[in-house]
Amino acid sequence: MEPLTEKQIRASFVNCTKGEAARLKLPPDFAELPWEDLDFLGWVDPGAPLRAHLVRPAADGSAVGISLRVPGTNRTSALKSSVCQICLTGHAASGVALLVAPLAGSRGREGNSVGFYVCADLACSLYMRGKRRPKLRGRQYEETLTLDERVGRALGNLDALTAKVTG
Repeated sequence: MEPLTEKQIRASFVNCTKGEAARLKLPPDFAELPWEDLDFLGWVDPGAPLRAHLVRPAADGSAVGISLRVPGTNRTSALKSSVCQICLTGHAASGVALLVAPLAGSRGREGNSVGFYVCADLACSLYMRGKRRPKLRGRQYEETLTLDERVGRALGNLDALTAKVTG
């Protein structure tokens, strides 16, 4: 992913107001982000831990940002496992969270939203590259896809999620 400026990130959001986008806090390590290892930027807002944000590159070179709500509590069993809908990484149940995105436009203002299960820390790119390991009881599944194929699959899954929000 090409590095983005703070201004580009704030202007990219499609499902929140300009005021909300202006008030969101960027990741604490924003200046040191490993852009070359990211396929999209995702973070939990350090100033509002029940909010998360995802910014992905668009086909025209711009960016599309989606504001998400994070569940207040995550009561899950340590014995169960879950899979992220973006990168398909298996986690202990607490490593995947149901994030909810208000729909873009008037439908979102009416309260309509869509939810999806994703890595709770939104670090899908790092899991796919082996730079972060999920906490999973038992054995981790081995994939035969190359990194490029896994990235392509994840971006396709992210396209589908983005289309649900903006559609």
